[in-house]
Amino acid sequence: MSGRRGGVLGLLGLLGLMGHIGLVALAGAVRGIACLVLAARPRAWHGALGLAVVAGTASGGEPGFPRTVVDDDGRPLTLAAPARRIVTIAPNLTEIVADLGALDRLVATVDTSNHPSAARTVPRIGDHQRLDLERLIALRPEVVLVWTHGGTERELEALRRAGLALFKVEPMRLDEVPGAIEKVARLLGLDAVGRGRAAALREALAALRAARPAAAAPVDVFYQVWAEPLMTITDRQLIGDVIALCGGRNVFGALAPLVPQVSTEAVLRARPEAILAAREDGSGGPAARRAPQDRAFAAWRRFADFTPVRRGWLYTLPGDEITRAGPRIVDGARAMCSALDEVRREREARP
Repeated sequence: MSGRRGGVLGLLGLLGLMGHIGLVALAGAVRGIACLVLAARPRAWHGALGLAVVAGTASGGEPGFPRTVVDDDGRPLTLAAPARRIVTIAPNLTEIVADLGALDRLVATVDTSNHPSAARTVPRIGDHQRLDLERLIALRPEVVLVWTHGGTERELEALRRAGLALFKVEPMRLDEVPGAIEKVARLLGLDAVGRGRAAALREALAALRAARPAAAAPVDVFYQVWAEPLMTITDRQLIGDVIALCGGRNVFGALAPLVPQVSTEAVLRARPEAILAAREDGSGGPAARRAPQDRAFAAWRRFADFTPVRRGWLYTLPGDEITRAGPRIVDGARAMCSALDEVRREREARP
């Protein structure tokens, strides 16, 4: 699988579009290991409330503990002490942990956790399609930070049955990302750090929003997730929020699916001014790149009178920064805003 296709499938997996992966072969092993884990770690479950009380490994008496934090599914998790052994099931969650200065508490993560560079040395327990459940349980994490999606739903449920404390962190909108940082910080006992990092992100996003006058005519945008089949995103998804923040109008924003498949003819009829796509190979740094000859846009070049082709308004954006709901989303937003600002300037200079 190429880097570009692999990256796109990773994005689709995080959006819940990947098929379920069966758990038949590992189910018996998980049940057996669960008994050992539950016996080895002090934990009480209150089934009626869905509330887990986790002892933790830190010494007692930390200020603010025990404490209860509610995840994005509304499940409360009570910690007796700051979590010291954590696992992340998505690369954006790894980046949040690293941004809080707690990468040393990460005992395992998924294959796509590639930032910061130090995260690449953390042990791997699978990817967005399949997790090594036996290995994950054997690591005895105090908290597993999860982003639920199609490929791992059943496996995560197996981890719950095994007695592990799962905490869902799934910001789907731009303004939810700072709050996600604060929640993770509370689990780690890094409240002040979390508030500071979240405030800095809110300020950076606000500055980007303020830089675009509300009265300015929007730039009509087609965001291309994948070329074959041709797929895009809607306004109910993180990237759709970034388009709006940058003064763009998503030409397919009102469609129902988060990541709908569209036809070439539908895109031509929608008459976007610019086409944007993510770079999945890590090249080009964090900036937008005007790239009419990029292979992502090969199918459009035959339409010489199509505005994005005729005006050269075909841009690639840094893939991880624009697709991951974590601290670097602001870098992805800056890249998109710079591209749409350029379109706006050239449109005003030569309508």
